Amino acid sequence: MNVLDYMERNGHEQVAVYSDKSVGLRAFIAIHDTTLGPAVGGVRIWNHPTEEAAMTDVLRLSRAMTYKSAAAGLHFGGGKALIMADRANKTEAMMRSFGRFVESLGGRYVTTEDVGMTLLDLEWIGRETEHILGLPSSMGGSGDTSPMTGYGVYMGMQACAREELRSTSLDGRTIAIQGFGNTARALVRSIQENHPSVKFVISDVNEEALDKARDVKGATIVGSDEIYDVECDIFAPCALGGVLNGDTIPRLRCQIICGSANNQLLELEHGEAIQRRGILYAPDYIVNAGGVINISCESRNGYSESAALEKTARIYDTIEQVIAISKKSDISTARAANRLAEERIASVKRVRNTYK
Repeated sequence: MNVLDYMERNGHEQVAVYSDKSVGLRAFIAIHDTTLGPAVGGVRIWNHPTEEAAMTDVLRLSRAMTYKSAAAGLHFGGGKALIMADRANKTEAMMRSFGRFVESLGGRYVTTEDVGMTLLDLEWIGRETEHILGLPSSMGGSGDTSPMTGYGVYMGMQACAREELRSTSLDGRTIAIQGFGNTARALVRSIQENHPSVKFVISDVNEEALDKARDVKGATIVGSDEIYDVECDIFAPCALGGVLNGDTIPRLRCQIICGSANNQLLELEHGEAIQRRGILYAPDYIVNAGGVINISCESRNGYSESAALEKTARIYDTIEQVIAISKKSDISTARAANRLAEERIASVKRVRNTYK
């Protein structure tokens, strides 16, 4: 992989690499675009097999964060960080060293929680940098973002149901959920609170997660590969990215795809493949924006949950916008979402260039 070529093709501004051998830290921070504000995005801990795989991951995710914040109407740019390590080897010293790395960028990148991280990890990072969001409520932050992310996916699901199923009621429907982490559990809670007769089919590679899934009323557990073949109304990818590809899309037996995982499409062209199958795809970075919306509601005066709920509920309206653009321009919903985000970024760039 030629990193500079990749950055030029995809509009990235900066990539920073950091090593602190004394604490076992190897980290990457990618800043995609800061037109709308500082590059905001979580730090994830993932032990990629190669540095190239880690770099590819952080570059892709940072770009997705730009589009996520732009489409959500936030004043954030897009960034992402990755610590290349086994999460079992995390230490306070490693987290604090990463905090120094974030601080060295002078506020161009603002970090928060992502895969493999805990609120305690954020607390340690926050001891070394002020450029951090999503800290525990005890430190003035908004805390765990998964409930709001799950709620946002639910609102996107409602909008898709109205379009495709002609009703926002999910009662009696079957929802297949791939991955049962914190966000997926929050999604299930939102659904069950409003639609108690929904049937769930759940898969996860983690046995501990499956134990929690077995406690869900009306849930059936299937293997991690079987989930693609389940006959359902809605397929919800809530694990890792790239799961919608040339191998899996032909197997899907659903009317709607709406889940919390990032980068669900292996390639943008797979949005067209989904459309040709007559399946409505809710672009991932639109419906999973609840987490970044949540942290945007932090201020010097504290965190406003009511504001976060109100803003996250607007994901319903954003999905309606995306569907309207898709129909009007005869393009996939994936490309429609990109157009929505790109037009906002371009309009702000024009304003900023007016008096240069």
